[in-house]
Amino acid sequence: MTPEQAYLTMADTVSAREHGGNVYRASQETGIPVNDIMDFSASINPLGVPASVVTAIQENIRLLPHYPEPQAEQLSERLGRHLQIDGRTILCGNGSTELIYLLPRTLRPRRALIPAPTFSEYNRACALAEACIVEFPLSCERGFEIDPDRFIAAMDGCDMAFLCNPNNPTGRLLNRDAVLRIAKAADRLSCWLVVDEAFIDFIPGHSVADAVSAHTRLIVLRSLTKFYALSGLRIGFGVFPQALLHNLRDRKEPWTVNSLALCAATAAIQDERFQEATHVLIAEEKAYLENALSTAGIAYFPSAANYYLLQMDRAQEALASLRAKGILVRDCSNFPGLDSTYLRIAVRRRTENEALLRELTAS
Repeated sequence: MTPEQAYLTMADTVSAREHGGNVYRASQETGIPVNDIMDFSASINPLGVPASVVTAIQENIRLLPHYPEPQAEQLSERLGRHLQIDGRTILCGNGSTELIYLLPRTLRPRRALIPAPTFSEYNRACALAEACIVEFPLSCERGFEIDPDRFIAAMDGCDMAFLCNPNNPTGRLLNRDAVLRIAKAADRLSCWLVVDEAFIDFIPGHSVADAVSAHTRLIVLRSLTKFYALSGLRIGFGVFPQALLHNLRDRKEPWTVNSLALCAATAAIQDERFQEATHVLIAEEKAYLENALSTAGIAYFPSAANYYLLQMDRAQEALASLRAKGILVRDCSNFPGLDSTYLRIAVRRRTENEALLRELTAS
């Protein structure tokens, strides 16, 4: 038995389900209006909703009396053209989270391999499907990197495995070749490999969505809510092997993607100017944050995404102090493999990043 397989938890032992982005509760607790809160706890594009999306929503309000397409077929076709893959391999959902839950419910895995730390909903989705969860612990000393060979070894005996790439909350990225090597092993081991690329739009060129057709067990999930700031509309999709797709459609509820989400997604993926502006801004602000954090002596882990995992001895004191001033950061103490010394911060605009750094160094 490998060290990874020794970390077994039964399906009913699922960690607390706190997430970032709950500005409404923060507003109620602090008395600060929602619009005055600076939210670093949810890693959303700081440019906000694209203007093209706002226009599309305004122009399509008249569609609200009509039901949307049951399975968002037209959007699947458009996404296929956008990604240069067969749109018939795409299934849209109410955020990629809907699909995270649909997969274990449909495939009924006995043993699911899940890194720790990573996005908590994989654990809960597998637990609800009565799977035994095999934790794959990531080491702080190794910078929370995933070793592909060790991960492949840990997949042996599992029938489902999750990879968040880049990983949340660590921001670490497995390169395309490494993911495809794991996918090849998943085919051989008859283990479904679910690669969650929720943040991959921030680092284009590393997706493996175009490789799904060449594998029997590879599944790729994508989100439009992070890069295009559409969290409130809930829109995501997955790319699946054809043999699995029909099975999923038979078990998925209809109309889970509403009409405004459909038109918003269509406009967003066509907005090349917004995409380019985002990449420029994120690159500039990441450079600023890394320099400022280093200067302040605050430990952070290298990140390929639009967020950073910080480690501070006084993290909980900083968390409370920031919250009282209307600045939210993500408390990472409920992630398996992390403790109360870890925080995650999103990359925001310069004035917000400066305000965060001032308060972090003062707390």
